[in-house]
Amino acid sequence: MSGALDRAAPARATAREWTGLAVIALPCMLYSMDLTVLNLAIPSISEDLKPTASQLLWIVDIYGFFVAGLLVTMGTLGDRIGRRRLLLIGAVAFGVASVLAAFSTSANMLIATRALLGVAGATLAPSTLSLIRNMFLDPAQRTVAIGVWISSYSAGAVIGPVLGGVLLQFFPWGSVFLIGVPVMVLLLALGPWLLPEYRDPDAGALDLASVALSLGAVLAAIYGIKQVAEHGPDAVSLLAIAVGALLGWLFARRQGRLANPMIDLRLFKLPAFSVSLGAYMLACFVMFGLFLYNAQYLQLVLGLPPLAAGLWSMPGAGAFIVGSMIVPALTRRLCPAYVMGGGLGVAALGFGMLVLLPAQGGLAWMVTSAVISSLGLAPVFTLATDLVVGSAPPERAGVASAISETSSEFGGALGIAILGSVGAAIYRATMADAVPADLTGLAGAAAVEAARSTLGGAVALAGELPGTTGAALLDSGRDALLRALRLVAGLCAVVLLFVGVLVAVRLRRVGASHAQEGAVPPGGAALPER
Repeated sequence: MSGALDRAAPARATAREWTGLAVIALPCMLYSMDLTVLNLAIPSISEDLKPTASQLLWIVDIYGFFVAGLLVTMGTLGDRIGRRRLLLIGAVAFGVASVLAAFSTSANMLIATRALLGVAGATLAPSTLSLIRNMFLDPAQRTVAIGVWISSYSAGAVIGPVLGGVLLQFFPWGSVFLIGVPVMVLLLALGPWLLPEYRDPDAGALDLASVALSLGAVLAAIYGIKQVAEHGPDAVSLLAIAVGALLGWLFARRQGRLANPMIDLRLFKLPAFSVSLGAYMLACFVMFGLFLYNAQYLQLVLGLPPLAAGLWSMPGAGAFIVGSMIVPALTRRLCPAYVMGGGLGVAALGFGMLVLLPAQGGLAWMVTSAVISSLGLAPVFTLATDLVVGSAPPERAGVASAISETSSEFGGALGIAILGSVGAAIYRATMADAVPADLTGLAGAAAVEAARSTLGGAVALAGELPGTTGAALLDSGRDALLRALRLVAGLCAVVLLFVGVLVAVRLRRVGASHAQEGAVPPGGAALPER
């Protein structure tokens, strides 16, 4: 009876918890900033450290590899040693790695420090999100808190390019890494005072074999997917994906046999968990998959400089923050299924607008599309995360948070690989006859092949050709990219509509104030969905 009363009237958060939420938002904002400012610093890093093409690729990618590979492990570790403790340990490691990265003297040193940043960064999302799960027991308040948590990532994406551009204007490239140091110092100063500690009192020892299998599965799969996105499918990338799938299958089998598994597989039998997780992953799939085309359209078709292109991306990020903040008001009137389904429909409208994107003068059209899409996707991100975390018992919130973030990493990587491959195929097919064969003798086979593969290659080749020949090639390249963007946007709209219907049907019985109904109790069978 007491358990039923606790569930009916959960304790409401006080000013202490809301202040702690502000502290939690700091490392999340920093995580997003760290992803965006590096791209601005790449030219300066290349000039100073002179990395090879392979080293430069690893400088950019290794951070994301380690974050994705270690999320589940760090979520499980936080459940065992304490979420606050893990967050503070990660903050120390992130600060130290940031300083080392800022003063790297070689490409290999920067790769190593970026790997360390990835290890530390993997502690942030599961620790902060699982702390929110335990700090905000009231479901309505938790939805607001998760909206703030997600908005902090968008805020970092907005602030990162602007702050990074200012720093690079006046200071060396290492300054972009030092942004994280004062943030982590503030977290270390306020965290022990404002953030309570939570851990699973009945957690067993960490199964090292499960750690190795999960790490190997995610790293191999992500590596293979990214190789497909960058170079197309080949033996190495397909083998990596196959190895990742095999290790993932072995990991799942092992979890079903352990008394204290890293991941409780019963969670996936709950619609609130599995359907929300799938919606979150597919939302990331379309968002990241189309992002590359948007950037190319702004810079290579409309001719905007990088800073201007970055500034015009701010309205979309701002709309995402607004969309996250209005979710609590919507869920007071509608159940999560209809809010998420409606949001996916709105996002489909935004993506569908790009099917009609004009070749010239389309800046306002592109920005409007981004604002509508962001307003639609924000409730999906907020409520899907809330339902996934709320479906797990409080002592398993760390690993549930990690699963949620891992799904977003996979969704983003798959979107870039699959939608990137579709767009690349359309571009190549359109440009096959647009680049005259006789240009090979004039510009070289490599330059001609690059022009047939990417718009960037076409722009570079057009700059070396005389007047009308170069202009014609550039027009063909822009037209090819626009065709690819329009078709990929149409595919994204179809995916979003399908997911919206699925969510509205499968989650219609999950109430706004009962996101955690049906949660798997520790050591017990899954409760039936009400």
